[in-house]
Amino acid sequence: MRSYRKELWFEVPARRGFINITKEVETALEQSGIVEGLLLCNAMHITASVFINDDEAGLHHDYEVWLEKLAPHEPVSQYRHNGYEDNGDAHLKRQIMGREVVVAITDGALDIGPWEQIFYGEFDGRRKKRVLIKIIGG
Repeated sequence: MRSYRKELWFEVPARRGFINITKEVETALEQSGIVEGLLLCNAMHITASVFINDDEAGLHHDYEVWLEKLAPHEPVSQYRHNGYEDNGDAHLKRQIMGREVVVAITDGALDIGPWEQIFYGEFDGRRKKRVLIKIIGG
């Protein structure tokens, strides 16, 4: 069994955003040379997420509205976490959207559904953050 590790770095200029990282993950898989195994992709920051869903603008808008209803940014005083930062909501949004995805690798490709794409979700942007890709297999 072999393993491969790669980091992706993002700096989203806004507080929130969704970035389709499927191509970057596929590139990492190609670079690994692994044809059968598992790929882990996770956000290495507690206010960011990696998730799988459809790449459709309406859905992304719906995420924004839904997440803001569940964990509104303001008033920031509603969160006990907020002290020197105002990102209590970002921690909750990350919890909802998830930390990571695991994808099967079959015949050297991501074994995902026809509409599935991998996304980096940012909930407290304006600073550099990383995503880890770890691939194991043969």
